Amino acid sequence: MTEYLVIYEGDDSLGWSAYSPDLAGCIATGVTREEVMRRMQEAVAAHVEMLRAERLPVPAPSSFPGYVAA
Repeated sequence: MTEYLVIYEGDDSLGWSAYSPDLAGCIATGVTREEVMRRMQEAVAAHVEMLRAERLPVPAPSSFPGYVAA
């Protein structure tokens, strides 16, 4: 199973969004963090399935997390 980095942004008062830097256009939104995490899992699976069905290349994960102190 391939794992892709996902970036989650937001809070419960304004809502949440998520995207994967390695899968262009693969995004999800939700009211709660749990909801957006579930929807992003579904979005990544559907995105990869669509690429395979269209016989398009499935990108290898190339993004990684990092933090910078300021």
